Parts: sequence; C-alpha cells; structure tokens
Amino acid sequence: MIRFAVGVLVVSALATAAPAGAQTFRLVGADGTVHFTNTPTDPRYRREGVVTGSQVGWLRPVVTVAPYAREIREAADRYGIPENLITAMIRVESGFNPRAVSSKGARGLMQLMPETASILGVRDVFNPRENIDGGVRHLRGLMERFASDLALVLAAYNAGEQVVMAYRGIPPYQETRGYVTRVLELFGGASASLPQSTFVTVERNGTVVYTNIPPRGRLF
Repeated sequence: MIRFAVGVLVVSALATAAPAGAQTFRLVGADGTVHFTNTPTDPRYRREGVVTGSQVGWLRPVVTVAPYAREIREAADRYGIPENLITAMIRVESGFNPRAVSSKGARGLMQLMPETASILGVRDVFNPRENIDGGVRHLRGLMERFASDLALVLAAYNAGEQVVMAYRGIPPYQETRGYVTRVLELFGGASASLPQSTFVTVERNGTVVYTNIPPRGRLF
C-alpha cells in the first residue's frame, strides 16, 4: 500500500482503494509533516479513525480502469508520475472512453488537443497507449515547468500553460477550477475546495508526498 505524507494544512487521505471499514493511522513527523496510512510500520502511529466506502465513495475501485492498467503503469514508470494521479485525470478527462471528443476538439483518454498531440508526436490519439503516453509526457513537462505545484500543473493541463502564467495562478474559469478540485479529490482523498499551492513528489520507496512547502524556489 502507498503511504501518503501530507504537509500541514494540505489535503490528506489514502488515495488507494481501501476495503469498507479500513482503519487509518496518523503520525506527525519531527518536521511537522503529517503521515496517514492504513498499514502502520512505526509504533509512533496513532489510530485515527475508520474510513468507509459510504464516507468516501471515490475510494471504491474504478472497474473501467482495468483495460488500461498496463498502459497507465508503463507511463507512470517511464515519466515518474503516480499511477493514481494518471487514473484520476483519465477519469475526469474522459471517463475512460478512448473515443471521447470534447466540444473543443480534445480527444482520447487524456483529452489531447490536436496541436498538443502533434507536438508530442502522438500519431493516433484514439490509441490508448499512445494517448496515455503523450498525456503523461505532457504532464511531466508541466511538473517541471511549475515546480511540481500540483494545482497549477492541473490548471495548466486543463486551460493551458500560458493562461496559468497570465493569471499567475489558477485562472477564474469555472471549468478549470472544477477540474482541479475533482482531480485532487480523486488523487488525494479530499472533499476539497481549491487548496493553497499543493506540491507532490514521489520518494524512492514509492511514497507519494503532498506538502504546501515548495521543494525549491517558487515560480511566481
């Protein structure tokens, strides 16, 4: 099971599918980072409460992801992006429909615009493997551009990098703000409003770390 380390004041919950009634545990590190897990390996963890499917319905397994699990895993490994973040984005972008086409012309599982797909070298946007690889490669570039500030990265994926730069943050578009909130809910487990800047990194042991403390100098 992946254990999430969550920075103070930042979204927190287990993002992997958990059985109904799963027990969660909490540990506050010396640096103030709050860790949550359902499989404690340190005696300092304290019982936090019970997570049930009725409390957080999104924790129920998404059956429709199964056909693309291999493609998601391959892209996650190739570009260093958490699998469950890719899964959350695909769920919001296309509902796992590889033939999805938006009113603006975005196509496929990760809703690539034709120009973006061309830049990424994606020849067939309706091919799940090509679409996921291109979308995750684009996501990797945005992670680097926005210093892993996940909220800004998602906003840029939805509205465009230049729009985020122009507004110096998440633009005031209802669609974009709803998109960022929903993906963060699915990925991080919050019934959230838009957070303050949220950064995400993946440690060598596979632990996904959220924090509101930037890993390096801020972009803006």
